[in-house]
Amino acid sequence: MPGDGRLSHDLNPGEKGPRDACGVFGVWAPGEEVAKLSYFGLYALQHRGQESAGIAVSDGSKILVFKDMGLVSQVFDETSLGSLRGHIAVGHTRYSTTGSPTWENAQPTFRATGHGSIALGHNGNLVNTADLAAMVEELPGAGRGSRNRVAVTNDTDLVTTLLAGQTAPDGTPLTVEQAAPEVLGKARGAFSFVFMDETTLYAARDPQGFRPLVLGRLERGWVIASETAALDIVGASRVREIEPGELIAVDENGLRSSRFAEAKPRGCVFEYVYLARPDTDIAGRNVHLSRVEMGRRLAAEAPADADLVIATPESGTPAAIGYAEASGIPYGAGLVKNSYVGRTFIQPSQTIRQLGIRLKLNPLREVIRGKRLVVVDDSIVRGNTQRALVRMLREAGAAEVHVRISSPPIKWPCFFGIDFATRAELIANGLGVREIGASLGADSLAYISIDGMIESTTIAKPNLCRACFDGEYPVELPDPERLGKNLLETASPNAGGSPGPGTDPVADGPLTDPDGVRSATAGVGAGDALRRP
Repeated sequence: MPGDGRLSHDLNPGEKGPRDACGVFGVWAPGEEVAKLSYFGLYALQHRGQESAGIAVSDGSKILVFKDMGLVSQVFDETSLGSLRGHIAVGHTRYSTTGSPTWENAQPTFRATGHGSIALGHNGNLVNTADLAAMVEELPGAGRGSRNRVAVTNDTDLVTTLLAGQTAPDGTPLTVEQAAPEVLGKARGAFSFVFMDETTLYAARDPQGFRPLVLGRLERGWVIASETAALDIVGASRVREIEPGELIAVDENGLRSSRFAEAKPRGCVFEYVYLARPDTDIAGRNVHLSRVEMGRRLAAEAPADADLVIATPESGTPAAIGYAEASGIPYGAGLVKNSYVGRTFIQPSQTIRQLGIRLKLNPLREVIRGKRLVVVDDSIVRGNTQRALVRMLREAGAAEVHVRISSPPIKWPCFFGIDFATRAELIANGLGVREIGASLGADSLAYISIDGMIESTTIAKPNLCRACFDGEYPVELPDPERLGKNLLETASPNAGGSPGPGTDPVADGPLTDPDGVRSATAGVGAGDALRRP
């Protein structure tokens, strides 16, 4: 699942698929070109965020940060990487889930401390941002002009500021390592942090372990990354995962581990469905194998009488392979993907839209004409992508189009690092499977069951977060008005952009659910999830 597939998960430019918060990378390696190692590590994590990229480097006495809006390859060149000299680096590639996509909110974040400075990168999303902002206001000297004054609008900078501003009872500034257990213990939600001061590289993972974070070994150092694929790219061997609730520190004295919270594992199941690269391993399970198994189970649960199985490339490909294998229906390439389409900043004119130009996918008409097709995709959010796809396949001569989805219906918003639509926009929140299929124009539609998806990962059900599918949030959530991507940018009670009551376009649809999960009344966005019956 290459990086260009994330923010253009569709046939319609501008239509947003599910997006992950970020990718993080850290390296401690004296004698190595740590900025270039970080660059290639971030390249491997580009799929996790395509809005901005940054690298911070320390030479032991000072930290330099270089960051900008755009893809990793657009932000850095030989000159900029050559200027980042040192033996410790923290890298980050971002998609915003708290705070706007602006240069000020790009990461790594940077703050002065009482002992030097700190740079930090974050994958995930915190749910107690309002509480953290209040803690920042209580720091000594938090007024205007202070190093603790927060000018940006994201949860990451709040944590960075808290780490930088902690003091002992006598007012003496704490070091980053002394402050970390105190601050990390107060953060709620999803966080895989990689951060550093002038001499030490740190990594920490929330007690639930929502987002992946792994430790790797170089011949002359250590690497920390969001996914094992990034370790592979830089030639690091995988050592182990950073444990939920664990803080790691690496310096000239070696690696040391401590605990700031008890582990309560609830890793995100959607990493296995869509977010992570297929060549990544999470909790000892290869992502590609999980997706192929989801396809096999989907074939058993939702068979179809068809001539050909095709995938929505690239994210649907492993499940389509599994579906074909289990069903005995041949697998084929029915769609050609333009590999050079990433984020679409230039919107097509109405004329071009009417001409039906497809930037992303085009059908192989000779392959699909007259065929009864099973089209396998990983998820449905709003349904616009699949609706356009079904129409395109029919225009290309498909006799039948049976849509099969390798995850259950998405009915609930994610507060832990995936930017789904608000609840009012989720098509499965207001329509049953049959109604969704009719809306897409498909001959049939079926999703995998929650249990089938979970069993495909080989991870125990209690150890996975599946809130977007069943509404069971593993972390207590604050009041709706204290949640939202733009919470720190507006005083509005509806800061998260959630529509008010009565604005749900699908609110009048029947609330049916093949998995037996009762749906709440649709129509009030993310806040409604907090009042689930």
